[in-house]
Order: sequence, then C-alpha cells, then structure tokens
Amino acid sequence: MAAAARQTSPSVTRRQDHWCGDFVAMASPCQILSKSDRATARKQLEQAAAEAGRVEAKYSRYRRGNIVDRINSANGSPVLLDEETANLIDFAATLHRLSDGRFDITSGVLREVWIFDGSDRVPEEGQVRAVLERVGWPKAVWESPVLTLAPGMQIDFGGIGKEYAVDRAAALAASLSDAPCLVNFGGDIAAVGAVSGGPWRVGIEALGAGSGEAFKRIRLQQGGLATSGDARRFLLKNGVRYSHLLNPQTGWPVVDAPRSVTVAAHTCTQAGMLSTLAMLMGADAEEFLERQGVRSWCIR
Repeated sequence: MAAAARQTSPSVTRRQDHWCGDFVAMASPCQILSKSDRATARKQLEQAAAEAGRVEAKYSRYRRGNIVDRINSANGSPVLLDEETANLIDFAATLHRLSDGRFDITSGVLREVWIFDGSDRVPEEGQVRAVLERVGWPKAVWESPVLTLAPGMQIDFGGIGKEYAVDRAAALAASLSDAPCLVNFGGDIAAVGAVSGGPWRVGIEALGAGSGEAFKRIRLQQGGLATSGDARRFLLKNGVRYSHLLNPQTGWPVVDAPRSVTVAAHTCTQAGMLSTLAMLMGADAEEFLERQGVRSWCIR
C-alpha cells in the first residue's frame, strides 16, 4: 500500500438513481455509490475515506512508526501484535499454505532489486539470489500474537490490505443503511445492501490500461470483485515481458501467468485472494479458478 495523499473533505453528487462520492487513498481513485438518501450517502463516504486512511496509515510499508515498520525494524526481536494485525497475519499464513508457498508476505524485500517501471532493467541472477535469502514465511516464528522475523526480513501487506479496507468500508456503509451501496477502491469492489435495488454494472478494464475500454461488463448485486494483473507494473527486455508478480521461491516473475484475472466472490478479500492465487498459479490459473467454483475472467 502506497503512502496516503492529503485531501479535502469529500462530497457526494447525484448520478441517475444514486449518489456518488470520490476520494483518493492507497494510491488509488476510490468511490462510493449509494442509493440511500444524500445525508446517509455523505456519511458513508466520510466513513469509507476515514477507514481507508486508517488501514493505510496502520499497514503501509512506507509509514514510519506503524506496526509494519516496527515489525520490519525489529532486527530479530519478537513483536507483540494487536488483534487486528494478528488476524491479518493468520490470513496471510493460510494463503501461504493454500498456495504451496507461492503467496508469501515476506517477499516484499524482492522490490530492492525488482523495480517494475516499464523499463528494461532486469536484475542479475546474483542480485536476486542475495535478496532471496531474506524471503520465506517458514523462516518466521509465528506464535500468535507474537511474531519474530530474522534480521533483514520484512513483511508487506500490499497483497491483501486494499481488499481488506474495501470490506471494512462496506461493512461501515451497511451499518448506516440497508439501501444498496457499492465501494470501489481502485477496481477492488464490494456491493452491500438490499438486493431489491437492482445490480450495479461494473466494467472489467481491457488490456491497455487507461484506454477507458471494458473487456467485460458484469452485473454485481452482492459480494466482492477484485482484479490482479500486470497492466501497469512490468519490465520489458528483448521482447520479453516480466510481470510484477514474483514467485517467492525463485525470486523471479511467475511464468505464463495471465495478464489479468478478475474474480467475483462473497467478499472483496476472498475475491482478491483468489485472483492473486490464480495469477501465482501461472499456466494453471484457469484450472485453479474452475476448481474454486467462482465466477472469474482471465485475459492472456
């Protein structure tokens, strides 16, 4: 999760049959669509923006003094975690197990040698091997609520933090009104509220980010939607495209992964988990998603 931007108080505007409010958080455009009354929609927007800011401040790897910074700078000492953070660690550990080690919250240190800026600066084998020595969830000691990392190791909640924030914001919106409401943080989405209000129409962005074209338009009435892909973060060298999605066991980009995977599930967190795991499965992404029994869309 990227550092938060300073912003003004958000407001809502009327669009057809719903109210719409926008703000920026987690380096993403964020939006609340609500079919409630204006005052409630404004309150939903304010609470969503506040919750996004809270989650970002607490879990961004760019912030100094937060829990992630304390863990990453502990230099081998144990760190006592609060209940919310312990639950996220448990979730990450479950994803590590379900993915046979492909999902690993300690792999963020690989960004020291991999900078996905669209250039051709692919790191040397030796550089990757040196950093890879500090990667591996099994090297951590997790005895909830105490986490101990070896010196030089780090954790990064970037793979699950935004989806978690979406579900938190959606829960807050639902607590204020049972009218339909959609929370959208940079394409990670949750829809809550009465099903009688009719579905929201959501577009899945086509390859060639920023074109404004949709690969697919779907109807979402309840639940979450999340997309994982490499449309914006990649390297290109000698005609070979290197995805930003790294295999923590090799330190190199996942081979034969789809360009984009979108999943619809009960929650945004679940959808994000499945879309990320599918990308990490590489050539087996579609087979993995078929086994999960969820609606999904892959672009290759």
